[in-house]
Amino acid sequence: MRRVRFSVAMSVDGFLAGPNGEHDWIVMDSDIDFNALMNSFDTVLLGRKTYEATRSQGGGIPGVRSYVFSRTLRQEDCPDAHVSTDPAATVEELRKTDGKDIWLFGGGELFRTFLGLGLVDSVELTVIPVLLGSGIPLIPELAQNAKLKLRSHRVYPKTGTVTLEYAPA
Repeated sequence: MRRVRFSVAMSVDGFLAGPNGEHDWIVMDSDIDFNALMNSFDTVLLGRKTYEATRSQGGGIPGVRSYVFSRTLRQEDCPDAHVSTDPAATVEELRKTDGKDIWLFGGGELFRTFLGLGLVDSVELTVIPVLLGSGIPLIPELAQNAKLKLRSHRVYPKTGTVTLEYAPA
């Protein structure tokens, strides 16, 4: 079955991006196989803000279908993506089809929604050794605690980057 994987980079103090949405603090470690990671997905799920940010930077990922979850965007606003207002129904339909895993890319609000609906199969955090002090948080305030169980971890000594993979408990 296709898994929904929330896979993101974050700062040690829990931010996905800087105060102005910047990502220049993310160090690229040559020991991380980004091609293998990208090749494990054929579908990406985005919130409106993340979709608009990626669109302003040149668009989506070649060969990967995009789904945007928004209450304000219409399908005609997103010619390169499917627009949905119903995460549960969309994920249910995607899981019925053959394919690779599904990348829940952003952002924190969408992650909170998916987590609350029980739609997240894996939480994969790449922790970058930097303290931002402020910015876009990993996840906005939760209605209730979400317990996670560690599946795997890896330390990349060159950069001090750490990857953590959790399963919702």
